[in-house]
Amino acid sequence: MGDKIIIFFLLLTVLSCDFFKKTDEQVPIARVNETYLYYDDIKDLVSEDTSKEDSTLVVQNFINRWATQQLLVDGAVFNLSEEKQETFNKLVVQYKNDLYTKAYIEALVKKNIDTVVNKAEAQDYYNSNKEVFKLNEELLKFRYIHVDENIIDFENIKEKFKRYNDDDKRELDSISIQFKSYSLNDSIWVKLNQIIEKIPAVTPENKNELLKKSNFIQLKDSLGVYLMQINDVLLRNDNAPLEYVKPTIDQIVINNRKLELIRELEKDITKDAIKNKQFEIYD
Repeated sequence: MGDKIIIFFLLLTVLSCDFFKKTDEQVPIARVNETYLYYDDIKDLVSEDTSKEDSTLVVQNFINRWATQQLLVDGAVFNLSEEKQETFNKLVVQYKNDLYTKAYIEALVKKNIDTVVNKAEAQDYYNSNKEVFKLNEELLKFRYIHVDENIIDFENIKEKFKRYNDDDKRELDSISIQFKSYSLNDSIWVKLNQIIEKIPAVTPENKNELLKKSNFIQLKDSLGVYLMQINDVLLRNDNAPLEYVKPTIDQIVINNRKLELIRELEKDITKDAIKNKQFEIYD
């Protein structure tokens, strides 16, 4: 609080204050015509650890901006027709009502909305709108490891990587610390572009090899050897798999719930107001 008191007294020193007056116990620090700026309006502008010089500069800049805006408003009121002013006043009231209404509805929706979309519901929506979910990029299910060219037991690692039974999975995972990089989860869909970015050995010339289902690829560059196994492929314009688009479907379903809930809330609030004699229409 100490620095804020200092700010106030600095302002009293810097700005002429002969015309200052108290209104409703508020302390004015600036005036434009009949409009006052009060100390309460600026007391939180600066933190307590701000220097006196910086505090004064921040406050003075704020006051100057406030004054400029108020002068423009006063000029507009003086020059605009009463009809135009009335139009603007109605817009201001409507904007205020919209802000309050939106905030209240959002609070009610947040309190009452169910944001869990189970798999069956997502599946139903997906089945009914499958044609909407077309891919605009290639997707792959694949696994890869990146190893040094001279890694010990390379052929054995390669064999386990290609065969990839349960024992192979456990063993490869246990020695993964030896790999430069790897991804052994071949049950999720990955964008082709992400693979190209991740694996430098994939080039525009050989990237089509990744689009062949059940294809094994071995590539080599100055960084080492890349072993890749393609399990599944989806091309552009194919139907997107449910698991890939489920986050989007979840959002759509939740948004639909929100719209329905808002309609119900608006009906209920009017019904309750009539019932409780808060809302009447006179003949």
